[in-house]
Amino acid sequence: MEERKRLTPAAAKQKIYRYCAYQERSHQEVRDRLYEYGLYTTDVDEILSQLITEGFLNEERFARAFAGGKFRMQRWGRVKIVHELEAHGLTKNCIKAGLKEIDDEDYQRVLYDVLDRKLAQLDTTNPFVTRDKLARYAIQKGFEPDLVWPRVKDLVPV
Repeated sequence: MEERKRLTPAAAKQKIYRYCAYQERSHQEVRDRLYEYGLYTTDVDEILSQLITEGFLNEERFARAFAGGKFRMQRWGRVKIVHELEAHGLTKNCIKAGLKEIDDEDYQRVLYDVLDRKLAQLDTTNPFVTRDKLARYAIQKGFEPDLVWPRVKDLVPV
């Protein structure tokens, strides 16, 4: 197994500033990266607090960027986005702020588009199988079942 070279706190600080400047990061991502550099907990905590103080790290800003990006680019639903933000260790308030980036009309439009595209790919003749596959796909992408099923039933009448 390859042993990594331990960085000095000053070198790690320089590297982590570039890492944070490149794109929004969660506190957990930065903490993990600093530990990968071989730093001790006291150094990690000190660098983290400096990053927060200087505005390089902001969890609410990260939540907004993450939620908006995953919705627009990956076409994820709110449920999946919330789970991922929770996995990053964000607070409920930050998650709520991130979800405000998703407009309700856009959300409905994306859900409809996701279902329409998936329907065009399916080649099943049984309407119940088609409904099931459509609903599973959209729910797996993070859309709420109570939004998915009415649209699926409209798209695939029995």
